[in-house]
Amino acid sequence: MPMARSTTVTWSLSALAAGALLVGCSASASVGGSESKLSKDKLSATVAKKLAETTGQPEPDVTCPEDLAGKVGTETRCTLTAGDGSTLGVTATVTSVDGDQINFDIEADDKASPAAN
Repeated sequence: MPMARSTTVTWSLSALAAGALLVGCSASASVGGSESKLSKDKLSATVAKKLAETTGQPEPDVTCPEDLAGKVGTETRCTLTAGDGSTLGVTATVTSVDGDQINFDIEADDKASPAAN
């Protein structure tokens, strides 16, 4: 029943996207040090944790390709990958910076991309 699993995974990603959009997901992280940027690894972990909290689902696999600069309006695109390889885009946008604390909004795309064959 591979089709059923694929449908379930797609539904889960769609539910995650809808949950993140409906709740208005925001997060913040301390960057530490003298540079005002959040490392891509810490950003990935923070986005995954916040999406899990918002949707009530387990932490998804999130990968962010670059650090997030601590400047209001800066954004980066991350990718949430499901077990079947389907993906969902997630945007992190800096809303404010308070010392070494970067506050940002998280918005998931409303549609998942199927796994590449």
